[in-house]
Amino acid sequence: MTKPFLKWAGGKFRLVNMIRSALPEGQRLIEPFVGSGAVFLNMDYSSYMLADSNKHLIDLFNLLKNEGIEFIDYCQSFFDEIANSELVFYQRRELFNTTQDVRLKSALFVYLNRHCFNGLCRYNSKGYFNVPFGRYKLPMFPRQEMMSFYQKSHNAIFQVSDFVKTMKMAQKGDVIYCDPPYVPLSATSSFTNYTHDGFGFQEQNKLAEMAVELSSQGIPVIISNHHTPFTLNAYQKAKIESFDVQRFISSKVDSRGKVSELLAVFS
Repeated sequence: MTKPFLKWAGGKFRLVNMIRSALPEGQRLIEPFVGSGAVFLNMDYSSYMLADSNKHLIDLFNLLKNEGIEFIDYCQSFFDEIANSELVFYQRRELFNTTQDVRLKSALFVYLNRHCFNGLCRYNSKGYFNVPFGRYKLPMFPRQEMMSFYQKSHNAIFQVSDFVKTMKMAQKGDVIYCDPPYVPLSATSSFTNYTHDGFGFQEQNKLAEMAVELSSQGIPVIISNHHTPFTLNAYQKAKIESFDVQRFISSKVDSRGKVSELLAVFS
């Protein structure tokens, strides 16, 4: 299997085989929440429409697609002998949050992803990246993973878009896979989405409604989420496959246990 070059909270690399078995045949795969691209990298559709509301992420993917090895070399230049220090990390985080240079910002995105705490992608209310330094012994530059992404990207379109606009672009022959910010497991939990726009219960319900509508038009939609009473109700018109997943990213080591997730297949 092909690994994504970005660390990603809730990334689907470990679930690729399960997701592949749930996805029906089609001409084009649409992902309204592409994240690190783990699903895209491991599927065999003729073409891909990959969207996300995170502009920094899509800018990075487009630069990698358009520039290839030249851009990979540029990103690698930030993984120098001074890179893995707290002082340099916060200087580069500040530069990321202030520069208007898209190419520089994209390279810094890769640097921050590999050097910040748990590889998280989080912004404050002003839209500034605010994840702290990760204190890793030796963050490695993901050169081979970026090369694999570049080679696969030629059949893909990357766009900044919310899920509603993206899903409205679907046509007969498309297959849609959705990996939205997850519903909280309990009433005391909070959404941990990586944009500053928010994704709450209203958006979750809208996503489920669109899945029902598109599947009635012959366009299958598959959604990943936590297995909760809310999602079971929202996805009641779908075929549900439930399973346990090991949680790897949490601020508390003792809370990195298994959680119940589901795949809702609207077809």
